[in-house]
Amino acid sequence: MTPRRNFVFLACLAALGGGLLNSTVVIADSWPDRPIRFVVPYTPGGGTDTVTRHIAEKMAADTKWNFVVENKPGAGGNIGIDTVAKAKPDGYTIGMGQTSNIAINPALLPNMPFDPSKDLVAVALVAEQPMVMVVRTESPWKSLADAIKAAKARPGEIKQALAGTGTVGHLAGEMLARRAGIKVLNVPYKGAAPAITDMLGGQTDYMFATPQSVLGMIKGGRMRAIAVTSQKRLPILPSVPTIAESGYKDFSAVDWKVIMAPAGTPPDIVKRMNAAVEKALTQPAMLATLSAEGSTPMGGSPEQAAKYIKAEQALWATVIREAGVKVE
Repeated sequence: MTPRRNFVFLACLAALGGGLLNSTVVIADSWPDRPIRFVVPYTPGGGTDTVTRHIAEKMAADTKWNFVVENKPGAGGNIGIDTVAKAKPDGYTIGMGQTSNIAINPALLPNMPFDPSKDLVAVALVAEQPMVMVVRTESPWKSLADAIKAAKARPGEIKQALAGTGTVGHLAGEMLARRAGIKVLNVPYKGAAPAITDMLGGQTDYMFATPQSVLGMIKGGRMRAIAVTSQKRLPILPSVPTIAESGYKDFSAVDWKVIMAPAGTPPDIVKRMNAAVEKALTQPAMLATLSAEGSTPMGGSPEQAAKYIKAEQALWATVIREAGVKVE
């Protein structure tokens, strides 16, 4: 190629690159000029749906953006998040990811329809929620120490009810069993409701449940909470100690929510969304919604969210591998 042709070729490349850059800037500056689809990968009325609709409402009120919340449940949240992963990365589709579909399922399921590390980008961490270790009121266990003592005295006989295989509650139980050096019998159910029913009926001994699924029964005297899996005590259960303060330092197993967008979404749009989420998480009504379901706000930058997710993916992959957890 002659010097002149080489110059012309390079000039064309520079112009093309500049055009693409300017196009991205224009998209970011004009965004949004239509409603943003906010995918909830679970059914209407649940905890994730409620939090998503509340945060969308607060973001809309502050920014004047329009959101359309769309429920796409199924496959442990994978169907809805897969919709987000395969959407056009233009800032008009986001979704509410969770521990299960972003950190647990990739290590648990052999045929994931998407790769969270490659197909999605973190926008903002929203909130975290611990599991509550509960027993029926008639149980002789008054503390975590009582439960561990009983399990060591009867290896493999104490029964843990599971709301499902591979849930945060299940894996929290596996983490505790390994830390405490005990062996229990896991009894899986198709959801929290039948697991709770059998535990109350004495068919199982304990379970790790979400706060909203058991709070009413704890306050009504049908259940006793003996520990929570977060680093700090739950404000709605202030007298219940954490596992960490009960002899298992740094123990933490929480279900978190994070807003995700398709990989390739313009960084400026991600930052603008993040700023809107940060502001929404300071609003009293939003904080009240989170507190009522036993959650605490998280927040932080997109970079902090990405780092947190990476650490959680490594944590749960290790738990699953060491415990030999498999989905039949």
